[in-house]
Amino acid sequence: MTAIKATVRGGRLELDVPADWPDGTEVEIQPLAAKAAHDDETLPPEEVARILAAMDQLEPLDLSDAERAAWDTQRQARKNWEKSHFGEHAVKLQGMWE
Repeated sequence: MTAIKATVRGGRLELDVPADWPDGTEVEIQPLAAKAAHDDETLPPEEVARILAAMDQLEPLDLSDAERAAWDTQRQARKNWEKSHFGEHAVKLQGMWE
């Protein structure tokens, strides 16, 4: 089985459990150290070097005019959708704090 992460919100754990975990599976929950989540020194130098080398091999993301226009159109459509559904999300969020 793989490890999962959870977030505490309102005194409850929010998490997604993999589908292959059967009901009744026992788990152990421990908080992660706050510093480790934001500490650049948590990765060994060899791992940092490996990641940087892999990043150097990536090709730059250059969009053609047609790709950029399609991307902008999709972004605008998503923005319009989010604006039109803002009220629904606000009600859900408000319910979490009541």
